[in-house]
Amino acid sequence: MPNINEIANSAKDNAGKLGIKKFDIYGSTVDDTSVQVDQGEPKQVKASNRSGVTVRVWNEDNTMGVTSTTDVDPKGLELALKTAYEASFFGVKENVPDFSPEATVPIANKPQDKTPQAPVAELIERLLVAEKELLAAHPAIKGVPYNGLSQRDIDRFYLNSDGAVRTESHSLASVYLYSKTEEEGKKPRSAGAFRINHSLDNLDINGCIKETADKTISHLNYEKIKTGKYRVVFSPEAFLSLLGGFSNLFNAQSILDNQSLSTADDLGKQIASPLLSVFDDALHPANVGAESFDGEGTPTRQVSLIENGVLKSFLHSAGTAKRFNTQPTGNASIGAKVSVSPNFYHVFSTVTPEEELSLETAENVIFIDDLQALHAGVKALQGSFSLPFDGWLVNKGVRTSIESATVAGDFLEVLKSIIYVEKEPELTPGGVCPKIWVNELSITGE
Repeated sequence: MPNINEIANSAKDNAGKLGIKKFDIYGSTVDDTSVQVDQGEPKQVKASNRSGVTVRVWNEDNTMGVTSTTDVDPKGLELALKTAYEASFFGVKENVPDFSPEATVPIANKPQDKTPQAPVAELIERLLVAEKELLAAHPAIKGVPYNGLSQRDIDRFYLNSDGAVRTESHSLASVYLYSKTEEEGKKPRSAGAFRINHSLDNLDINGCIKETADKTISHLNYEKIKTGKYRVVFSPEAFLSLLGGFSNLFNAQSILDNQSLSTADDLGKQIASPLLSVFDDALHPANVGAESFDGEGTPTRQVSLIENGVLKSFLHSAGTAKRFNTQPTGNASIGAKVSVSPNFYHVFSTVTPEEELSLETAENVIFIDDLQALHAGVKALQGSFSLPFDGWLVNKGVRTSIESATVAGDFLEVLKSIIYVEKEPELTPGGVCPKIWVNELSITGE
C-alpha cells in the first residue's frame, strides 16, 4: 500500500496545479491468497493484489465528476483528478453529493494489526487434511465439491481537500467446506459450514469440519413433507439472509428512490414483534475485519434499526442524511451514485418472552438451516418470498431431514409473527443472530 500521506500530498499538489479546490479520494488495496482442493489434490491456487482509488472532483459550479483508477502514483492521480474535473461539468445538478460532515471527526485509533500471511503450501496442506477428515466422517460422504481456505490483507484510506485523512488495515482468514453424499437409491444430500478469524492460526477449521459433517449426515435419512402451515425456526444464517433480501426496509437511498418497503414516515411505527431488536453494528466485537469508516470517511457506528419491534432509524450516506435532516450513519460506498448498504447485523431480544421455546421439546416444527435462490425468490418491493430450503422437521428433539420443500410468505408478516428469539447468538458471515421462531409459515412439500 502506498503511503497515505504521500498520496495526500501528491493529490494536493496536482489539484493545485489543475486549479481544483475541492476533491476527495477513497482507495483500497486487497492482497488475497486462496486455495481449493479436490479428492486429495490441489485444484486451484489464486493470488491477487487489487488496488483501486475513486476520485471525486467538484468544480466552481459545485457539480461533481467521478473517476476510478488502479494507478495511485503521482502521474495516475494527476490524470484521475483531471478526468474527474472534466466529468464534473456533466454532473447532476440536483442533490449533488458532498463531503460527509463527519469526515474529519476523530476516530479512536485501533491497532493496525496485520497478521503475517501463511505460505500457500500450508494453506493447501490444511485444506487437504480437512477434506480427508470430512470424507472419513461417513461412508456416504463421497466428495467436498466446494471448499476454500483463504487469507486476505486489506488497507483502506479516505482523504479530502478539507483535511480529512483516514486509514486502516486488517487481516482475515476464512474457510468454507461443503460436502456431498451418494447412496444407492437415494438422492444426493449436501451441507456446508463457514468460519472466519483474524489469522489462520486462530481459524476454527476443526469446528468447520465437524459442523459440515454433522449437518450432511443429518440429511441422509430424509422424508417427504406434507404441504401446509407450520411453525418455523430460522437458523441465524437463514434469518439474516432473509433480512438481507429485504434490507431496502432500512435503506434511506432506497426510500428516496421509492424502492423500499418503508417510507420516510414509518419511523416510530411498530413493524415487528416486540421481541425483535436489530442493530447495524459495524463495530460489534464479533465482526472480524470491522471497518471504522465508510467510503465517504464517515465513522461507522452502532445504528438501532428496530428496537423492541419499533422501526427506529434508517441507514444513511452523507447525501441521504442531508435530505432526511439527520446524521450519516457510516453505511455509504463512494461512486458516481453513492450507495448505502448494511455493515454487520446484530439481532437480539431484550423483552422477556411469554414462554421459552426449545427444539428439544417442540412438536412438528420446521427448522430451516439454509435458504436458497434468494436472488430469484425474493420480491424485494412486494415484500413476498418463495424460497427452497434445507432443513429438518423436528419433533421433540428428533430431526428428520426434509427431502425438498419451499417456504413462502410476506416478510413484514414474518417480522410480526416472531414468537421467540433465542438467547444464544451465533456468528454468521452477515452478522450475529440467534435462532428465530415464527408462529406459522406456508411450506410446500409434496
